[in-house]
Amino acid sequence: MSMAALRPQQLISELQSHGFRLDAAAGGLHSRRGGAGPSDHAAILIDGQPVMVPLHTGRALHSPFVASRPDAAGAATLSRDGQHVARIAFARPPRFYRLQTLDGVPYSHIATLHSTDVLATTVLQTCTRYQSRAKACQFCSIGQSLAAGRTIAHKTPGQLAEVARAAVLLDGVRHMVLTTGTPPTPDRGARVMCDSATAIRAAVDLPLQAQFEPPDDFAWFRRVREAGVDSLGMHLEVLTPALRQRLMPGKAAIPPERYDEAFAAAVEVFGRGQVSTYILAGLGDSRETILAACARLIDIGVYPFVVPFVPISGTPLEDHPAPDAAFMDAVLAPLAGLLQAGGLSGTAMKAGCGKCGACSAQSRYEARP
Repeated sequence: MSMAALRPQQLISELQSHGFRLDAAAGGLHSRRGGAGPSDHAAILIDGQPVMVPLHTGRALHSPFVASRPDAAGAATLSRDGQHVARIAFARPPRFYRLQTLDGVPYSHIATLHSTDVLATTVLQTCTRYQSRAKACQFCSIGQSLAAGRTIAHKTPGQLAEVARAAVLLDGVRHMVLTTGTPPTPDRGARVMCDSATAIRAAVDLPLQAQFEPPDDFAWFRRVREAGVDSLGMHLEVLTPALRQRLMPGKAAIPPERYDEAFAAAVEVFGRGQVSTYILAGLGDSRETILAACARLIDIGVYPFVVPFVPISGTPLEDHPAPDAAFMDAVLAPLAGLLQAGGLSGTAMKAGCGKCGACSAQSRYEARP
């Protein structure tokens, strides 16, 4: 099939599988390296819709997709093997990146722009498992940006509130994602989410999603909601037990059954469709396994966000291949039907990765007739 014959959602999957190269240096191009995901990506717009596409990965260096140098408005031409594919636009560098706190911390070290209108931060840029090969998730790069001096280990509630307000006023940010490395405490990061959300919502009216692992005490869900969080993410990422044990040995200590209990409790607090989970396609879970899990999650009231795995440089899985577009199509096309039947959609979420949708073609499958 020629590139011209591809549906938009298939083109996005192709791009997210291969990444893309630049045919010339692109001064001022907004992209991310390392840290919590999406990493090693650049935000582009296709038909006005934002898409996160790998740019700094090993595979992207040899991608058949090439983007021309963007003009003054950020517009560029995307080609594959010399054949014109689409007109695209690069996201502009956010204006709030020019600012810093009174004590000299750049705003970009506190929170970053994902896609074109989503503010994101990793409140705790450390994880109790990251330094242990026996416990660390093999795809995680949470420590890279900290080691490179591009962020700080703990963003205070005051810092987050200050940056969130600036991002809304200067760059029109519409919602915010608060994620965290897992601390060695039973709340799994819920406490810092409460403190952060309280401060942010006191400073600016900005919908928030919090992301953390299931806490020991599910009462934290209501506390987080009362602090101002609108939606919740608890990420399975990998589904098959043997794969979970191999690829994320520390996190695999929390069995899927415990996640299901946490999902049900969280849905009672946040409502159907306001609790989500990440599923990384391409790490070994079969199409059937992913779809069966998604059907179960939708029945609980959880929005499954299926994202193609992107290998990140410097991680143990940096050479693991991304899934091809055919695999993603085989998953996302039937998943869209499951979501429609279950009354769930990414656009209905109040905040978060599923609402943004830029890291997967899933939202395009949901939107098609």
